[in-house]
Amino acid sequence: MQGRLSIEHMCQAAQVSRASFYRSLEERAPAEEDMEVRSGIQKIVFEHRRRYGYRRVTAELRRGGMQVNHKRVARMMREDNLLAVQPKAFVGTTDSAHKLEVHLNLARRMKLTGMNQLWVGDITYIRLKNEFVYLAVILDGYSRKVVGWALERTLATRLPLAALEHAIEDRQPAAGLVHHSDRGVQYASGECVRILRKHDMIPSMSRPGNPYDNASCESFFKTLKWEEIYANQYRHLDHLRANLEEFIERYYNPCRLHSALDYRPPEEFEQAASTEVASVGATMTFFQAEAHVDFHKERKKEQKRKKTEACGN
Repeated sequence: MQGRLSIEHMCQAAQVSRASFYRSLEERAPAEEDMEVRSGIQKIVFEHRRRYGYRRVTAELRRGGMQVNHKRVARMMREDNLLAVQPKAFVGTTDSAHKLEVHLNLARRMKLTGMNQLWVGDITYIRLKNEFVYLAVILDGYSRKVVGWALERTLATRLPLAALEHAIEDRQPAAGLVHHSDRGVQYASGECVRILRKHDMIPSMSRPGNPYDNASCESFFKTLKWEEIYANQYRHLDHLRANLEEFIERYYNPCRLHSALDYRPPEEFEQAASTEVASVGATMTFFQAEAHVDFHKERKKEQKRKKTEACGN
């Protein structure tokens, strides 16, 4: 056609073969695709302040419609020095060496079908410039959403109670919810148990020396310290409180992808789950009856053990 050159004529003018021309096109396509992937990776990494590792970055890319392999993403992030910062170790804070009543571990036997069936609570410490402060959280066992939290300078019982009251006020759960924690004195205190009973909640506690029974809270604390705490230096308690509110309420709950939720944020997961009809009442009624029987069995075993110890002494 007049005014247009064929590929053959252009190759002759450039003094290259047609095979070389087509090969250059094939080589350019992957390079352009690599640039698109790298650009997407950089955008996600800096939007999330280098909190995401390659698996979550891959999940975000796929959510945006880009089909990419996680190994390729890991390689590119390594080449561009964009891998997530590594976490530091941290230790527990609650004291289980007390003579208060402890409760059965009901959580490990539950099969959750919806929100507000199981709440999981725990406490961790955070170091400021000149002091330690303490954070108590409550997570929904089904959605992993942080439903309540409190920050104090002391480990007193009022710390987890403040987180619990925050969660109750916000969620208004139905009777029969199981509240799970470790055996720390704060959770075993009479005041804490009274609050649970007042709202028709069932206390549950981890087995001694077994952090895996409270794995969802341990996982959250690891994420919090890795992605927020260790990346900042807090001037004072109010500075930390503002940052925690930003991280929990405006990042972790609504935005951060969770591997246990098929790489969806907790709030998105809850919205999807709320559209599904689940017979929560029947499930929880059955569970409570089973728990009631187990409770008395365990009580009898405990009484028998104490009598045996008394006779031995």
